Amino acid sequence: MSKIEFLCFEQVNPKDFMAIVNEDSLRIHLVDHPYFDAARLQEWMGDKIKVNAIEGCRIRAVYIGEVLAGWCGIQPDDNGFELAVVISQKFWGSGIPIFKVLMRWANELGHKEVLFHLLESRPEYKALNRMATKVHKTEQLGRCFTTYHIPVDR
Repeated sequence: MSKIEFLCFEQVNPKDFMAIVNEDSLRIHLVDHPYFDAARLQEWMGDKIKVNAIEGCRIRAVYIGEVLAGWCGIQPDDNGFELAVVISQKFWGSGIPIFKVLMRWANELGHKEVLFHLLESRPEYKALNRMATKVHKTEQLGRCFTTYHIPVDR
C-alpha cells in the first residue's frame, strides 16, 4: 500500500481539492449540497481550518502516494465529536488505515467516544457493529444515517 500522509488544509492548493469534492461517485455518499466552484471551495476550506482550531478537533487533507486523495478529521457533532473520512473513489481501499489514525488522534485528543455517521447509501459494517457500544439510525439535513458510537481506548 502507498504511504498515507496527513497535511493541514493551509498546505493544500484549493484547486487540487476541486475534482475530489465534486466527484459524483463520492457525492452520493454525502449530504446533498451544490457542486463547488472556486469561491465555495475556498469558503469550505476556510471553515475546515476554523474547525481544526477547535479544541478536540483535527482536520487534515489525506495524501496517498503523494496524491491528494481527500480529507478526514474529527469534528464537532451535536452529540459530541464525529469522525469523517471523505476520499476519492480510487482510494476507497485506504479507509481502514485512515480510520485507525483517526482513532489514535481521538485518543490523543482525550475523547472517550466518537461518532461515525454513514449515509443510508452505505451498507452497515460488521466490524463497526462489533466496535460500537451503540448503533442506531439518525436523520441529519433530511438524510438518514447509521450512527456508530465508538469507544476510544485509552
